[in-house]
Amino acid sequence: MEKQPLFSEKQRFNQWWIWLILLGTNGVFLYGWIQQIYLKIPFGDHPMSDLGVWISVFAMFLFTLFMRLFCLETSIHEDGIYVRFAPLQRKTRIYRWDMLDEIYVRKYSPLKEYGGWGYRVGFGNTGGALNISGDMGIQLIFKDKMPLLIGTQKPEEVEKALASLNLSI
Repeated sequence: MEKQPLFSEKQRFNQWWIWLILLGTNGVFLYGWIQQIYLKIPFGDHPMSDLGVWISVFAMFLFTLFMRLFCLETSIHEDGIYVRFAPLQRKTRIYRWDMLDEIYVRKYSPLKEYGGWGYRVGFGNTGGALNISGDMGIQLIFKDKMPLLIGTQKPEEVEKALASLNLSI
């Protein structure tokens, strides 16, 4: 039987402005579909084919659904930190404590350091990042000096969980 994690968190893209953009874009595509397919009035100055309208509406719907599926799952256990960025990662990755030189919570700049949020590759020596929102993260420095930042909305809880482990890293 697996022990309960010392810390667990699930994050999704829930920022209002992302959903406003996605719903607004979906609204424009749906309006174009209604006008061109249902009302038989060409949409725009240079309307695309009816098949193109169908494909565009379907693709935009799938993209919106795909954005809803993104989820960053993080948990801290006695043997390491477990991370999964669904749907990009099927399996949870385990970063065992003996793989790390350092682990700590820090404030970071998502745009400056990583170019935004998501499954990110950093600029220069910043390494990669897995983040959904905010500007707080769990910084991992591996034995090979490669860094990875995992975003968190619960930095105080992470610090408590890490302190309870008495790690010598």
